[in-house]
Amino acid sequence: MGAAAVKHTVEDIWALPEGERAELIDGMWYDMASPSGRHQWIVMEVAAEFRDYIRKKGEKCKVFPAPFAVYLNDDNRTYLEPDISVLCDMSKYTEDGIYGAPDLVVEVVSPSSRKKDYGLKQFKYQNAGVKEYWIIDPEEETLNVYWFAGEPAFADEYAFDEKVPSHLYPGLELCLKDIMDALQA
Repeated sequence: MGAAAVKHTVEDIWALPEGERAELIDGMWYDMASPSGRHQWIVMEVAAEFRDYIRKKGEKCKVFPAPFAVYLNDDNRTYLEPDISVLCDMSKYTEDGIYGAPDLVVEVVSPSSRKKDYGLKQFKYQNAGVKEYWIIDPEEETLNVYWFAGEPAFADEYAFDEKVPSHLYPGLELCLKDIMDALQA
């Protein structure tokens, strides 16, 4: 019989040297590469769209861009830093992060995160109670919207030049082409 795989805990994340980042999923360690400028631009602009919509509607939800901790499960073996987390149940909020499932999560795919964002994280978010999950893929110029709150759960794929609606926030629509064009201006 082979040796058992090492299982990490959030204490290992907290012990990282300043400037290093990683995520932890079911005790498995995933290093995080530094994001590109394009990645950060998308995160900032999409977070601003959600924030502005929430403020305009007088919602009590809050928008948290990365790096901000999400302790998704009720254990010390899963620690994520979604690119954007939207939280409406503020009883889950502490200065250290969100304890439980945010209402909406957005991930911007990078080459090193592709498999994790489309597979493992999608599964974890759905099972933890995230209502809506967006995966923005700059390389493919697509945005996948997963709606987990209804029966049955479903997914829609949009091109960057299409208006993308939020199921959680009716009336909110984003066009990623407009966001990307603003970066080039």
